[in-house]
Amino acid sequence: MFFKYLKAVGTGPKGNRDLSLAESQDMMKQIISGQVHPENIASFLLGWRLKPETIDEFKGALLALDEFVKQYDVPNSLELGYAFDGKLKTPYLFPLIAKELEKSELNLCIFGDLLQPAKNGLTTQKFCEVSDLGPNIFYFDRKEYLPELHELTDLRMRLGLRSGLNTLEKLPNMTNSKFAITGVHHKPYVDKYNAVYADRYERFALIQGAEGSPELFKKGKLWVSEDGKTEEFLVDPSYYGSSTEEDLAKVNAAIFLFICKKANSINEAYDLLS
Repeated sequence: MFFKYLKAVGTGPKGNRDLSLAESQDMMKQIISGQVHPENIASFLLGWRLKPETIDEFKGALLALDEFVKQYDVPNSLELGYAFDGKLKTPYLFPLIAKELEKSELNLCIFGDLLQPAKNGLTTQKFCEVSDLGPNIFYFDRKEYLPELHELTDLRMRLGLRSGLNTLEKLPNMTNSKFAITGVHHKPYVDKYNAVYADRYERFALIQGAEGSPELFKKGKLWVSEDGKTEEFLVDPSYYGSSTEEDLAKVNAAIFLFICKKANSINEAYDLLS
């Protein structure tokens, strides 16, 4: 049954084809439920990346993951999508951001696991293990909420390359949050991420965050999607006189309040934090 999916991504430019949403759902369900040999999983992930992945394939794969992920309820929350290959160049700001948000009672949901390919950075898991997390930070480890995907870690690390799983794992949509944000490097990915994720949340945001994270360190764009429409904003931390990590955290906290409809603009949100 799985061979047809290998053939779809591994035949070459003339023979490859895109999977339908239903096929992609079945493909991921077979992988995640342990029905596929590791060698075939690695071959598929590599071929899928090179083909490359389509929006329907991502959406179908997410539907399969939804069947396995353990659900939690974190009221008044925002899901933050960090890359599972970690950070190399910038610190994690979310503890400082959460401190700024305590009075608003906005909860931040963070997800993590063992290191995944290919950056070899500091993961959210390692960071949270040694950090003092505030009362409004909820860290979820994938070994607990989606052990079937956690079990693919060794295989993925041996493969050593990014795959479609790097995109799919950032936002598991498992805390009953109405809002979510993740980072993008380049504008062409905005449409793809919106098509994959926006209808899973009431309001979905993308930001040109450092290392693909949802944290802004320098001037960049923010895209907020709701009801099928996307609005673009330009945010410059220097406008607020930001120079320290604490200053940057306050700007990011304002962005998060705006995304979660607790202010009508980022400026208004920033003033609420003052």
